[in-house]
Amino acid sequence: MSDSGSTLDAQTRASLIEHNGIEVISEEERTAKPSDLFWPWFAANVSVFGMSYAAFVYGFGVSFTQALIVTVIGVTISFMLCGIIAIAGKRGSAPTMVLSRAAFGVTGQKVPGVFSWLISIGWETFLAIMATLATATVFAELGWSSGTTTKILACIAIAALIVLASVAGYHTIMKMQSILTWLTGAVTILYIALTLKEVDFSQVMSIQSGGMTSVIGALVMVMTGFGLGWINIAADWSRYQSRDASGSKIVAWNTLGGAVAPILLVFFGLLLIGSRPDLQAGIEQDPIGTLATILPVWVLLPFLLTAVLALVSGAVLGIYSSGLTLLSLGVNIPRPAAALIDGVILTLGTIWVVFFAQSFLGPFQSFLITLGVPIASWAGIMIADIALRKRDYDEQALFDPNGRYGAWDWVSIGTMIGASILGWGLVINNFAEEAAWNNWQGYLLGPLGLGGRDGDWAWANLGVFAALVLSFLITYLARRSKVARQEGRE
Repeated sequence: MSDSGSTLDAQTRASLIEHNGIEVISEEERTAKPSDLFWPWFAANVSVFGMSYAAFVYGFGVSFTQALIVTVIGVTISFMLCGIIAIAGKRGSAPTMVLSRAAFGVTGQKVPGVFSWLISIGWETFLAIMATLATATVFAELGWSSGTTTKILACIAIAALIVLASVAGYHTIMKMQSILTWLTGAVTILYIALTLKEVDFSQVMSIQSGGMTSVIGALVMVMTGFGLGWINIAADWSRYQSRDASGSKIVAWNTLGGAVAPILLVFFGLLLIGSRPDLQAGIEQDPIGTLATILPVWVLLPFLLTAVLALVSGAVLGIYSSGLTLLSLGVNIPRPAAALIDGVILTLGTIWVVFFAQSFLGPFQSFLITLGVPIASWAGIMIADIALRKRDYDEQALFDPNGRYGAWDWVSIGTMIGASILGWGLVINNFAEEAAWNNWQGYLLGPLGLGGRDGDWAWANLGVFAALVLSFLITYLARRSKVARQEGRE
């Protein structure tokens, strides 16, 4: 069933470092409640960085009202989809990408697993970069040294915090997130109170409305940047849930924890950036540092501390799960070692971007939308698979290519490949200059009569929606009988 296959003794379970890897969590360890899911998701998404998404939403040419509607719908739906994936964690008590074997086959799961690992590595590195740059900017505002030495020390300290917490594992992370929730929440409220005077409602409401293509494009960006950016790890945090935990409550607490902070943060960001459009250019390079420039000096240090800790919190979730994904791909090492390997990659990526790259936010968003297409397809397949299943997973079969889930599920793999090809043809690289390597997308916009790469629909990023919905429908219809046979219902 797993590399160790044995139940951990009480002394090991009580230690500070989690030793569970990708094996199924033992019955006596499944003590978590649905409400426990609120803390990791809220703490990972309460970062002031969420306000900077207002600049990205406005970048699609939408009004304040349109942007607010897009934010509420996009954030809520995307985290609700995470909550549905989290149900699988309760049913199988294993990491997300191990549970994905039921849909893709024990060996076939490596196909979406590679994309999942890449997007997790990308997110955690991005958050570490944000924290490093924010430190340098705030130090400059304080009149302190903000040069190379400061960035090196900040990079080392931030990477160390992320790696140590992720190596410690689930129990330590859950305790850490519950503390960070209150700390970051309090300072975020303080930030809003201190900058509320910058809001000019008349200027905000004067922003012109955009067309339907702009609204759809902004919606897809919000969904991809928030819930869909986490969806491939959602079950990692519900695998300690008790067997009798309510599925609807798991979805509800996951959605509430993930969505409430981003909605409020983007809402205020829309007011602030709509009033101060001069902030937008700085946000594109250093979101948190730019937001700090309008604060009084006395609050800069607490702001920096909590902003960095919130980013670290999000990165910890990512690196913990990317380590589990690495194990699910067949890398035979202990879970803490997998987290450490990903931590080294994170550190090297942060160093390269902070010290050598000319621009990173554009290439990162280009990278995000590219990986967002196959991940959206995977999510559609998984959500359909979860909806079709009426019983808990066969835990032994998740680790046996000869078991009921088989080695390869060619329907799921074919669906993901086909939906990704379609999806990539319906999105374009919005950062053609900064990420020229990604200008190959959008090849179906012309043939399908959508105006080509320069048409209005090019900016709507329809490919993410298409991959998600098409994959769900095909899986729900094509694998219905197979899932029933796997569960002995036919």
